[in-house]
Amino acid sequence: MTDKTAVASQIRRAFAGSEYPGDPYIQGSHEGCEPSDEVGPFAAHHDWTELEAAFLDRHYNALSFFSEAGFRYFLPAYLLADLDNRLSTADPLFHLTHGFHDAVLDIRGATRTWSRRLGASVLLNPRRYGAITFADYSRFRLSVFTREEAAAIVAYLQYKRETDPDGLSGAAIDAALRSFWLERAERAPASPDLARHVAAEHDFLADISRQK
Repeated sequence: MTDKTAVASQIRRAFAGSEYPGDPYIQGSHEGCEPSDEVGPFAAHHDWTELEAAFLDRHYNALSFFSEAGFRYFLPAYLLADLDNRLSTADPLFHLTHGFHDAVLDIRGATRTWSRRLGASVLLNPRRYGAITFADYSRFRLSVFTREEAAAIVAYLQYKRETDPDGLSGAAIDAALRSFWLERAERAPASPDLARHVAAEHDFLADISRQK
């Protein structure tokens, strides 16, 4: 059995060096007022470790409206609150597993029963996104995490799998681990890689600016 305390410690270590992206960069969707209503309050909190579970629960929909940078920065707060069973509405597990598992739901219509496919292979919104599937979108959005962060998420997912008494999330967790997270935890760029890249870009831009 995975130890909850060890998982929480791994999450804290993995995300300890995360930098706040900046107020303009934490919101992803700008359609309608709900994204700003949900994400906007996070702009007053530049340290994810200080967020209370009650605040996270009030803004559970923010997990859908964060930008990739916002999602990466604030996710650990949700994970730790969930490990402590302090969330009533927010569901970080869904946002880490949705899009990797296919399921079929039978819906009775007026003339027939329709078998509706849900999950990984379903097209997201063909009019807007063409041939992008939910799996494609999930891979893109969740690729924001470094190797260390992905490994901490794997530990969280494995803990959730082991402590799910009814097995309701088992198939989704297994599919997400198998299809994405295990490989991400082994092959994603590591945190030092990101730091070196940022430093190199800074030096490059500083050098070429001196030519003007």
